Amino acid sequence: MPTVSVFDKAGKKVSDLELAESIFGIEPSIPAMHLCVVAYLANQRQGTQSTLTRSEVSGGGKKPWRQKGTGRARQGSTRAPQWYHGGIAHGPKPRKYHKDVNKKVRRLAMKSAFSAKVADGELIVLDSLKLDAIKTKDMVEVINALETGKKVLFVLPEKDDIIYRSARNIAGVKTTLVNTLNVYDILNCDTVVLLKDAVAKIEEVYA
Repeated sequence: MPTVSVFDKAGKKVSDLELAESIFGIEPSIPAMHLCVVAYLANQRQGTQSTLTRSEVSGGGKKPWRQKGTGRARQGSTRAPQWYHGGIAHGPKPRKYHKDVNKKVRRLAMKSAFSAKVADGELIVLDSLKLDAIKTKDMVEVINALETGKKVLFVLPEKDDIIYRSARNIAGVKTTLVNTLNVYDILNCDTVVLLKDAVAKIEEVYA
């Protein structure tokens, strides 16, 4: 079973914690993680982009010049794609980019992401994190004490408005809850900081 150190918010080691082998110690599945990341990014797209075709651009009702005898190329409308102010040919139209991923694949990808972070030494377990007031400076001190990378993901067991509002103005720092955690957020950070209570919830869900 993989074992990690548990730190307090001052960066001092307080104990060791054994993590579940089935979640934090498996061989990472790169295809599963790739599928989930692609689906996550696709599902963030609104799909509301739209361009006007030649039939939707105003104007162009009159034929610019007669069909034959002018020496110029034949034209039927000034709103054809080759004209200035003409319509767009084959431009984007509103569409859905939504992708579905099977539940088993999502679970495998989540376990793989956790295992990859543990294997790379990029997962930190925090004993607890309590702040007296909403203060960015206090959160910066915690991050510096833990010696994390530039991009940090704090995983909380339950909603804590003080921690969220203290961290939201720090570049590269993101907070999330166990029930909203996703593979992209885990892989997109340099360090994952799990609260000890969050570890218990993760093992309860994915064991």
